[in-house]
Amino acid sequence: MANEHYFSANPSSETRARQVHVTLAGKPLTLTTAAGVFSPDGVDRGTRVLLGSVPPPASSGALLDVGCGWGPIAITMALESPDAHVWGVDVNERVLGLARDNAAAAGVANVTVGLPSEIPADLRFRTIWSNPPIRVGKDELHEILLTWLPRLEVEGDAWLVVSKDLGGDSLQRWLGDTLGAGFRVARATTDKGFRVIRVHRVAEDTAAAE
Repeated sequence: MANEHYFSANPSSETRARQVHVTLAGKPLTLTTAAGVFSPDGVDRGTRVLLGSVPPPASSGALLDVGCGWGPIAITMALESPDAHVWGVDVNERVLGLARDNAAAAGVANVTVGLPSEIPADLRFRTIWSNPPIRVGKDELHEILLTWLPRLEVEGDAWLVVSKDLGGDSLQRWLGDTLGAGFRVARATTDKGFRVIRVHRVAEDTAAAE
């Protein structure tokens, strides 16, 4: 459908699966994408900026990819941290199926993807990586981020990549104003028109002292 978006829960367009050749965490892979998903032709520029600029994810514990799509970020985290468990969350049933298949194709067994309601409510995450779905609209984007960022463990980090032209600077300011004293929000880098924003959860006693 002409008005269908990659963040539609159940895309009605024809799937039209295709194979893409990508390199994630230094490993050449052949993965599958499809119509009705974000960046069906391969890893998009923003995700490449994120993966090329952030430090390695935590080596153990629970890690999270918010808006996992067909899986490039979650798979990278799983390859880089084989002793951690990576969770990928999305609302698009088509991409969740692709992400599961692609994790299997990449040989990573430490990835679980699902709808937001399928992620255990008591999980806390040591690292969050995300190329968030900016085009869902500001209110929904804010709701997504306020659902997941507060679930960072103390001393955990979230890394978000956002185009400068799509509000990267204003989003950074909003996060700093909204998350409160328990978090530190800063621009980590700028590359190819994208901002990489770091959200660090500080120790609770540090936050309480301020």
